[in-house]
Amino acid sequence: MNLVVIGAQWGDEGKGKIVDYLAGGADVVLRYGGGANAGHTIVHGGTTFKLHLVPSGITSPGRVVVLGIGMVIDPVSLFEELEGLAQAGLDWKGRVWVADRAHLVLPRYRELDKAQEKSRAVPLGTTGRGIGVSYALKAARDGVRVVDLYDPAFMARLPAEDRAYLEPFRDRLAPMVVDASLFIHAQRGKNVLFEGAQGTLLDIDHGTYPFVSSGTSSAAGAPTGGGVGPTAIDRTLGVCKAYSTRVGSGPFPSEFTTDRDGDLGDRVRELGREYGTTTGRPRRCGWLDLVALRYACRSNSLDAIALTKLDVLSSFDDVHVCTAYRDGGTIIDEFPASRAILERAEPVTERLPGWKTPLGGCRRFDELPPRARDYVRFVEAAAGVPVSIVSVGPERVETIVRTDPWTRS
Repeated sequence: MNLVVIGAQWGDEGKGKIVDYLAGGADVVLRYGGGANAGHTIVHGGTTFKLHLVPSGITSPGRVVVLGIGMVIDPVSLFEELEGLAQAGLDWKGRVWVADRAHLVLPRYRELDKAQEKSRAVPLGTTGRGIGVSYALKAARDGVRVVDLYDPAFMARLPAEDRAYLEPFRDRLAPMVVDASLFIHAQRGKNVLFEGAQGTLLDIDHGTYPFVSSGTSSAAGAPTGGGVGPTAIDRTLGVCKAYSTRVGSGPFPSEFTTDRDGDLGDRVRELGREYGTTTGRPRRCGWLDLVALRYACRSNSLDAIALTKLDVLSSFDDVHVCTAYRDGGTIIDEFPASRAILERAEPVTERLPGWKTPLGGCRRFDELPPRARDYVRFVEAAAGVPVSIVSVGPERVETIVRTDPWTRS
């Protein structure tokens, strides 16, 4: 079975934890897009793993992981991350593969990235790690792929600074390089999990352009990044927080404002530890945006939702959800493409009663307080997609599975 896990918001939805949990039923985990700008946090028994390039399935013993075709890989960041895993006692050797068609991020890309961001009239809030430049050069057919390291004629044409940077990685990467399409084809009959990075609303085509990532973070990127056709995908799971967050610039209709919401933004940020895994930047916070979630469900053809961080809302007397936008005198029910509309839109919210009960000890859906269960049911009814997983804490065990995504219908 081939299962895709994607972010259904602006990233930071808790995909790392959900992939880590589902990796227990997988044979292979392949990350299909993004670069070291992504950050997936996994907590095991008090040990926290922060991953940026390596697929989240690496923390499950015996699982094989693949850095897929659609990724852009910074070799220094990759080996620093692998060394960190080894120091934490995690044996990764023989379990990490790198697609030969994946592109590489070079040091000068980072400088170009920072210069471009500085020159923009409206900064995008990039991480400055050269990801966008690598994708741009890929589209311009002027990038460097992993396989190119082993082509002497290609390497000879590169600027001297690029050759000097890349040469030390030829031998270090060689044992891990694989034809990802052929490798995944050989896994027929096994369980393969395709892991997305960022989220739908940061997708280059489906997101809030131009405040998006440069890669494909929607479910559509999974077949391309894994080297399979779209009919090979059996099920798609979208990960969504019980509220909304966003990092960096860009429209965010349901964002808390001091004038309207007082200190709610600060409260949710601290309760949810909403700081970027990669940059440490504080995340902007707001109520769950059901307009955006419906759009993510539709544009990804989601089969189910994993709702994370429900426990963060446990201290509130009531909880609001954004059910529509108001643009002047117009009510908008569907997520618009227009940046101008999104920037001036105001949230139309509906109040739901809070449950005022800690959720960390709940292991079954019927153990949740009635009002927490009502909240989950409200979300799935509004989204039109069932909530199959509910996360009530960062640990793997703090996960309620209503329907196992690995179970064939």
